[in-house]
Amino acid sequence: MEAPVQVIETKRKQNQNKDPKKRRSRLETPLQRNLTAYGFLAPWLIGMLFLTVGSMMFTFYLAFTDYDLLTSPTWTGMDNFSNIWSDANFWDSIRATLVYVVLSVPARLIASLLIALLLFKEVRGIGLYRALIYLPSLIGGSVGVSIGWKKLFATDGPINSFVGIFGVEGPNWIGNPSTAIMVLILLSVWQFGSEMVIFLAGLKQIPTYLYEAATIDGASRIKSFFSVTLPMLSPIVFFNLLMGTISSFMVFTQVYIITGGGPMNSTLFYVYYLYQQAFTYYNMGYAAALSIILLVIIAAFSGFIFLTSKYWVNYDV
Repeated sequence: MEAPVQVIETKRKQNQNKDPKKRRSRLETPLQRNLTAYGFLAPWLIGMLFLTVGSMMFTFYLAFTDYDLLTSPTWTGMDNFSNIWSDANFWDSIRATLVYVVLSVPARLIASLLIALLLFKEVRGIGLYRALIYLPSLIGGSVGVSIGWKKLFATDGPINSFVGIFGVEGPNWIGNPSTAIMVLILLSVWQFGSEMVIFLAGLKQIPTYLYEAATIDGASRIKSFFSVTLPMLSPIVFFNLLMGTISSFMVFTQVYIITGGGPMNSTLFYVYYLYQQAFTYYNMGYAAALSIILLVIIAAFSGFIFLTSKYWVNYDV
């Protein structure tokens, strides 16, 4: 005679076998499950194929044509690429963009790390402070902020008015080739909030026993920063460096609103020059060739960062 528990278990299994939903789920094949998954993925796949991959392929095609948006593209082969190398404005855009990237990315990393260290301690109201400091990274790329930044550094703007109180005549920040790019770099550094949040998350993951061991060894706070904090944050530094480098190569709104590429092409950043060729001069084929070169440049810088990361990025806990 079966025990009561065994009888109950036998009846439960029999009822499950009679349940049409249970029986149907067991009859589903891997193909049916895959089709269901692809059905849910279909919106993303369609957007990826037509809006991303399709656009990239069409841009690659246009790079070998003469296209003005009004007439059909005319195949010209490598003419666009050969003309780029003799284009003085192209080299001005390369120079201005490299100066911006080399100066703004490290400055932004340093600023974000220092502020993250200041905001790491849990004190009263720290959440509000973090939110307020993070705010510029949300609105810094907007047209409104760029207009405000242009007014701020105008010859009769608040900054020159402030230094005028001390009898100092402020320079023409935006109209001077030597200072115009610094205005854009300062705006970039002001938007360090995203990197700061990532650094804060990394600081919270550093084990406290590492600092305790450093203290026992007699290390000062500065020594602990360079021997513990910085090595443990190196993966975060790597990520912020990579993303900051890529985004700095694609700056457009700030240049378009504040300087317009001037004066004397000192802020003629690459993407702004690409925009001019495409939508000011209607050289869409030439602009497509410029975009392919930009892709190669960003890939080269990203590859260099990845290759050198093995010498300074520490993944040990």
